Amino acid sequence: MFDHVVFGVSDYEASKAFFLAALKPLSVSVVSEGPLGAELCRPDEKSSLCIRRVEEKATHLHLAFTAENRQQVDHFHRAALEAGGQDNGPPGLRPKYHPHYYSAFVIGPDGHNIEVVCHEPEA
Repeated sequence: MFDHVVFGVSDYEASKAFFLAALKPLSVSVVSEGPLGAELCRPDEKSSLCIRRVEEKATHLHLAFTAENRQQVDHFHRAALEAGGQDNGPPGLRPKYHPHYYSAFVIGPDGHNIEVVCHEPEA
């Protein structure tokens, strides 16, 4: 739905490593990198996540990524915790949003709330 999201991170290398590891289950990788930071994207998609080097502490964001299935949500949560993320809601249904809303949340290196959500019923 978005073209790109850009936000600053205070520890660029730690954040880049975290997002690459946490979003690996979604096939996200670096598509470009330069002095400003890195652009991360899925293969054959145009929307991207851009992390930028900043000196000051970044403002907290909530970033939600779409998963194709519930297994990707589970894999994201596990990968994000292994990459140093802090649990902010384990994989599970969130029926207050809708009956098939299956998501997981972690807090990343700069305090950003990262979510991966699947809107499809269980296969």
